[in-house]
Amino acid sequence: MITLDKAKKALEASEKKAVQIGTAVTTVIVDEHGSIIAASRMDGAIPISPRFALNKAFTSANLGMPTEAIAEYATEGKPYYGLNTLFGGKLTTMAGGAPIFKDKKIVGGVGVGGSQDVSQDAQCAQEAKKILES
Repeated sequence: MITLDKAKKALEASEKKAVQIGTAVTTVIVDEHGSIIAASRMDGAIPISPRFALNKAFTSANLGMPTEAIAEYATEGKPYYGLNTLFGGKLTTMAGGAPIFKDKKIVGGVGVGGSQDVSQDAQCAQEAKKILES
């Protein structure tokens, strides 16, 4: 289980990384079903960033994989081909989503969206993941 207190600390870790790399993002923490525990949108984050972040968190929590790792399985002829059209577009292969594990069990996900370079989203998500898995 991810507590609200731990989720808030994870949001702060993500935002601290965003400031370090010079971007503004939205970070969303969800439980293992994809329901929101906590979310924050930094001043200056693009308006669509909350949707990006939520979809990344939802995808990682439900599939148990970082969103960017799913991409190789989502091309034509692969098992997740068409993934981004399932569930009304709630699943994504864009970098920035990370699953959260406790005792080898999935307990949630973190999603970060809003930077111009999705690898920056992934960096911020990893900082939040460190807090959530500690």
